Amino acid sequence: MINQYRSIRWNAIFSLTAALIFCGGMRWYAFGEDSKKAEATIQPLKELPIAGEVFSVEGCTAFLILPREVTAGNETPWVWYAPTLPGLPGTEEKWMFQQFVDAGIAVAGIDVGESYGNPKGRVLFSAFYEELVRKRGFSKTPCLLARSRGGLMLYNWAVEHASSVACVAGIYPVCDLSSWPGIKTACAAYGTTEAQLNAELAQHNPIDRIEPLAKAHVPIYHIHGDSDAVVPLKENSGELAQRYRQLGGVMTLNVVKGQGHNMWSGYFRCQELIDFVMAQACKGRPKKADARDGA
Repeated sequence: MINQYRSIRWNAIFSLTAALIFCGGMRWYAFGEDSKKAEATIQPLKELPIAGEVFSVEGCTAFLILPREVTAGNETPWVWYAPTLPGLPGTEEKWMFQQFVDAGIAVAGIDVGESYGNPKGRVLFSAFYEELVRKRGFSKTPCLLARSRGGLMLYNWAVEHASSVACVAGIYPVCDLSSWPGIKTACAAYGTTEAQLNAELAQHNPIDRIEPLAKAHVPIYHIHGDSDAVVPLKENSGELAQRYRQLGGVMTLNVVKGQGHNMWSGYFRCQELIDFVMAQACKGRPKKADARDGA
């Protein structure tokens, strides 16, 4: 009798333990599934100079600032800004971005990390392009706006997609990887040794790769200070301008005397740069009707 009682008691304990484990496991499983769903719905955070959308593309934080009026059925012109690293674009770009938005031009960018224009970053740039063009109906030919290291990122993508570029504008952009940040620093981002990257430099260096842009008749505008000690004018915008013109390309280089690699407002409120980008972004678009024309 005592043995039977013990058997019943142990069976009950075993059943209760199994039930608790099962229920606990179910709760853990449900929590795990909910976590995955929650992760999928979490939106990335980013401060922008003016209000816009922040979203994710291939796990990378991206942003989009839309003009007030977007015409249904028409491709929205857009400026592709780089680098979109933490803190960028900054408040210094606010005025410039506002000019674009007021003219009906969107501004967008994606943070691919400190890529220095490497192949992985280019693949992510292509995914971003597909998101805006194929899924959101934006123009197939964005205007590229490169600030500083953004030159390495945008130029290395542009030369591989020359027919998808309306123009390139730059604010003291890096055009020579060996000039900045230097091969020794950049090789880690490229997943190679310093010697390997040196040997393959022509495959990744904007000044050596611009021929497709010249053949596609892509216009370029740079503003660059002649006292820039970080991204020297001669080795970067100066060298690119010389080579581009030799290839038959059209490029305007606005050299600012006495200015370096800084936040001088003239870089970010350059009317020539604004007009250049707007002209290329709006090329082929129908003009807005003027009330004085009776339309």
